[in-house]
Amino acid sequence: MGIRFDLFFLSIAVLCAPCLSDLVLSKVDRRIDLTSQIARFTSTLKVENIGSDPVSEVLLPFPDHQAKNLAYLAATTNEGKGKTKGFTTTLPVEVVHPKGMPPALTWYSVSLPKGLGQGESLTLDVLAVFTHALRPFPEKIPQDQPQRVAFQDSAYYLSPYVVKVQLLSVKLPPGTKLESHTKLEKTEVSGSEIKYGPYENLPSFSYSPIVVHFENNQPFAVAQELVREIEISHWGNVQVTEHYNLIHGGSQLMGEFSRLEYQARPQIRGASAFRHLVAKLPPRAHSVYYRDEIGNISTSHLWGDSRKTQLEIEPRYPMFGGWKTAFTIGYGLPLKDFLFQSEGKRILNISFGSPIKDLVIDCLIVKVVLPEGSKDVSGSVPFPVKQWHETKFSHLDMVGRPVVVLEKMNVVQEHNQQFQVYYKFNNLSLLREPLMLISGFFFLFIACIVYMHADLTISKSSASYMAKLQWDEVQTAIQQVQRIINRCLTIHDKLEATLRDLSRTGDMQACKAARKAADGLLKELSKELKPLLAFLHSCPQAAQILPKVEELVAKERELQEKLMVKHSTVVDSYEKKSGGREIENRIASIQQKLTALRQEVEDLLEVIDEI
Repeated sequence: MGIRFDLFFLSIAVLCAPCLSDLVLSKVDRRIDLTSQIARFTSTLKVENIGSDPVSEVLLPFPDHQAKNLAYLAATTNEGKGKTKGFTTTLPVEVVHPKGMPPALTWYSVSLPKGLGQGESLTLDVLAVFTHALRPFPEKIPQDQPQRVAFQDSAYYLSPYVVKVQLLSVKLPPGTKLESHTKLEKTEVSGSEIKYGPYENLPSFSYSPIVVHFENNQPFAVAQELVREIEISHWGNVQVTEHYNLIHGGSQLMGEFSRLEYQARPQIRGASAFRHLVAKLPPRAHSVYYRDEIGNISTSHLWGDSRKTQLEIEPRYPMFGGWKTAFTIGYGLPLKDFLFQSEGKRILNISFGSPIKDLVIDCLIVKVVLPEGSKDVSGSVPFPVKQWHETKFSHLDMVGRPVVVLEKMNVVQEHNQQFQVYYKFNNLSLLREPLMLISGFFFLFIACIVYMHADLTISKSSASYMAKLQWDEVQTAIQQVQRIINRCLTIHDKLEATLRDLSRTGDMQACKAARKAADGLLKELSKELKPLLAFLHSCPQAAQILPKVEELVAKERELQEKLMVKHSTVVDSYEKKSGGREIENRIASIQQKLTALRQEVEDLLEVIDEI
């Protein structure tokens, strides 16, 4: 019903509009291409001046509901004689606001190459491209249903001029099913084409609404936002990175998605979905990649030759109506194919739009990143865009890289034209980053050499160094004292073992020989201990630990004396042939003292280790 009301109110508005009588359209041939999601209107107008004054412009009105989706409008003429015959001239087109015209129309003015005199005629070719002109109808469909869309327009060419003869043909996708269409006088359906007319002698602002309802399962790929970053390196490369936020703009999927049914019968259970898109890259594109937020996507195919490079992009899942995906494609280009020099300036000449065919872009942002040190930066685009400058910092940058930012809404394939960025650049600036790297490595090597040859130790004549040296000597002396004490304890253990052997074997001679050997060893250890104790007494650094060392030595000597007393008592008792119990009674007090002293010695060793 929304479609019908739009057409109704527009019809009321145009019927009340005045006529511009100086020009007439002697013939209008309109062709509307609906084979994709984009509606392309190609109109051939034969304009004739029947007034007395020359005319310098032709007005083109569009209904507001169409004009808001008008992405591209161009007018050309190939009028010429002799050698210039067939030469196409693009004419300037701009928005105007003529007085006395209905508010429901948006007006454009086509400036003619020269004034059209009385009785003269001119043929204009007008191309108008509309996005979102095909409305999904119904808006939601199940997985097994094809997508149907509705298109609305007028069978008559909307013009402020009288139209003598006009024709209209509406081209649908090949093999499509036509659900319904408005039937007027002189309407003919031939295959996938609907023809209206010819209609003759139509007054100005003639309007006859038509609606075409048909199947269209072409990819309704809409980039809600596309950010293209073009980075120039004067070392020979142009790096292009494109970030897509994509949505299927067709009928939304109703219900749940069944991958099993889709894989079994994709042409039926997923007719409205698209599985892949094709990007036509420049001929010598290299280092091509395709990834999303998860990582690299391997389901893509790249092929090309000297004339073209094609990348087939396949998302991770089939795209149904309303589904979204985000991905990035990137590739490198040879610098010499796109950067030129003229009059002291460098000129980047590269395409503006997306390489993906029939992609609708709601918002396109193109960022051209120039080398650091670029000056006098400006951009030139063959159609209106928003333009501003930014600065980007990258590796080894000091002042940042100039960035030219271009933004345009509602972009289609026809916008994929060449644009230029002009700037000045000093070749010496190319050496900035290499010199920074060389200088950095040079100073690093110098620092390493200085570090390897510099003496960073504490001076040997300083008090702190002498104190550290003395403390190391004290530690060495204490470790030697500990080793001597441990050797003494080992000798004690051997003497205890000879006493146990005596009680078992009764061999007096072996026991006395062991005693004699132990006495000799203990005397030698006592001699080794004296200079160490003398050093510790003379060293101030040993003042804290010296009392413990002296106590350790004293306890060991006392332990040694008690052990010798025990040994002598046991040997004498065996010589007198005393009984075992009598011997134990005689040495009981001595053994108790020996055990206590041995424990004290071992405790002192642990304390000294901790200190």
